[in-house]
Amino acid sequence: MAYQVIVLNGGSSSGKSGIARCLQAVLLPEAWLTFGTDTLVEGMPAGLRDSGPGAGIRFGADGGVSVGEAFRALDDAWAVGIAAMARAGARVIVDEVFLGGPASQDRWRRALDGLEVLWVGVRCGPEVAAGRETARGDRVAGMAAAQAEAVHRGVGYDLEVDTTHTESMECARIIAARVSPM
Repeated sequence: MAYQVIVLNGGSSSGKSGIARCLQAVLLPEAWLTFGTDTLVEGMPAGLRDSGPGAGIRFGADGGVSVGEAFRALDDAWAVGIAAMARAGARVIVDEVFLGGPASQDRWRRALDGLEVLWVGVRCGPEVAAGRETARGDRVAGMAAAQAEAVHRGVGYDLEVDTTHTESMECARIIAARVSPM
């Protein structure tokens, strides 16, 4: 099967970005673009980040994340845009956090309809993810632990990897073997 899109879903600090970089750098035979939810948030107007309830995206002091209608609209457009790039011939790795669980996956399924997609769950134990979160220094404390299991509930995958005790490169090798079987 010739995959056009790889969707990596996992909580904050689970290792998705590291896996994507490994896939791009050495393991996939073609050029793949990587886009993540962080890219979307960084591209949003400042007024939609940490804005009032119902507007954009808000990061709570406890690590919780809530989104409003304005964010949802941009997020929907984002998914459709990523799918358009894949339909135009680009191979795309999506680094995503399914805050809405199966509803988030359904939204992506609709956007990616007709494309060959590899759905990958990137798991990481909450304590390890929390340690990475602290080392990063760019996340609200508690976000990684809160998302570690929640983003996987009710979500279906073709493949799962666990970065708790496995390096990003090894996880990327497992994924690459599915994308480009020998």
